[in-house]
Amino acid sequence: MGAAPVTDPAPATGPVPVMRPAPVMDVMGLPAEPRPGPGTPDGPVGHAVGSTPPVGSDPVSATPIGSTRVSSAPVGSMSPPRDSVPPYEEGQEPEGYTPTQRDLPVIKRGDTLQAPVAPAPAAAAREPEGLGPLFVVGDVHGYLDELIDALHAKGLIDADGNWSAGNARLWFLGDFTDRGPDGIGVIDLVMRLSAEAAAAGGYCKALMGNHELLLIGARRFGDTPVNSGAGTATFQAAWLLNGGQKADMDRLQDHHLQWMSRLDAMEQEDDHLLVHSDTTAYLDYGDSIEAVNDTVRETLTRNDADECWDLFRKFTKRFAFRDESGPRAARELLSVYGGSRIVHGHSPIPYLLGEVGSEDGDDSQGPVVDGPHVYADGLAIAMDGGVTMAGKLLVQQLPLND
Repeated sequence: MGAAPVTDPAPATGPVPVMRPAPVMDVMGLPAEPRPGPGTPDGPVGHAVGSTPPVGSDPVSATPIGSTRVSSAPVGSMSPPRDSVPPYEEGQEPEGYTPTQRDLPVIKRGDTLQAPVAPAPAAAAREPEGLGPLFVVGDVHGYLDELIDALHAKGLIDADGNWSAGNARLWFLGDFTDRGPDGIGVIDLVMRLSAEAAAAGGYCKALMGNHELLLIGARRFGDTPVNSGAGTATFQAAWLLNGGQKADMDRLQDHHLQWMSRLDAMEQEDDHLLVHSDTTAYLDYGDSIEAVNDTVRETLTRNDADECWDLFRKFTKRFAFRDESGPRAARELLSVYGGSRIVHGHSPIPYLLGEVGSEDGDDSQGPVVDGPHVYADGLAIAMDGGVTMAGKLLVQQLPLND
């Protein structure tokens, strides 16, 4: 599998500027993280192993990635450089698809609609026998501090990071790790909130993203060759090329792997079909939500490297609902699995709009993401706000008022 070597993000080290090289493109069309320059500590700035910061405190190269450095600066004051890469010009995307090829074409602005989303009120407890309000969270990618801030702003957690939304319902759309500094911290938070929400009469649940499959594969299969459809590949190489963080792999434990392996691939809530990826590849795994979820779990249980790679490859497909054929594809998925709208993550809204973020994470230069993105004749809602490219980590109450 031929590709440029992967590099790590330069850590935030206070006022000392760090020169970063031009981004190396990864197999998903997002750049590999730049390696720290001479004289700077290796690896992303993270939290101490096993710790969770308090709320409001604010794949081809085998080159070893540096270990995590514990910083004394306030949590939330530092974030690693975020992704930036110009997407394909329209019509230049490859006909076939494989995770070893770049795949980020652009939706024209005229084909999409940015939904005006009024700020949602804080989640309020309802009658115990009733269903609470429904919230969804887009891709987090290891940005724990941004997630804590976003959940707190919606009233879903309190100042101490504990569930405070009563019987509200919260769904994460997948991709908890890679690229950002604390993917394991994100998983730990979601697992804890799941228990706290259940005790309060609500729930916090999560879907399987392609990066969960990638992390599981990297741990299980490592450098075992798989047939990628475009030559020989390995999960380890793909994980490194797509922002895999050594600190996450070092802290990954069996209970994290078991939790990820049991995640559903799709679900329906309040007439919304919730999935991670904007793809129709789910149809390859069953003709009902239950069948798809069972097939995905069975595939992971069989522990066959080629089967797991094919699952990862299909979950990494994107942009099925774009352009003129998008509404038809969305209707096909909805007709099989139910619901009136698809809610997905995976494809960053800035790419759907033909925008890119700032390479150095300067928010003033990053893309403007005001909220979820509605397109495909109103049949699809994109929830990945592009947090890895200085966009926004989206937490949104449904339904939208559009």
